[in-house]
Amino acid sequence: MIFETQVTNIGPEAEMFQQEKMLIFFGNDAPETLADYCYNIQLTPSTDEITTGMHFFFDNQSYRITAVGEVVKKNLDDLGHITLRFDGSETAELPGTLYVEDKEMPTISVGTKIAIS
Repeated sequence: MIFETQVTNIGPEAEMFQQEKMLIFFGNDAPETLADYCYNIQLTPSTDEITTGMHFFFDNQSYRITAVGEVVKKNLDDLGHITLRFDGSETAELPGTLYVEDKEMPTISVGTKIAIS
């Protein structure tokens, strides 16, 4: 595991982006304008680069990483902030977005463990 944390809070509008196959994560200090739309996570730095072919986990549910935006690691380490897209894109169109395989999105609750391996 190069990254492990858990969901600490879910903004009241966080599930709104699921229709677009997207989730927004932010550490507990999310800006007020974003807080309602985020899944808050404990800020924990990753221990290595995040690369395609790795897996993103929600508890025991695994998603293969298909593309990594150029500032994903920095934003995740500094702010706990990334956008996760479940569309299987192999090219990162947005610098702060991590793309994973296109399959059914996970159910997330407070306490859900999140990891990258």
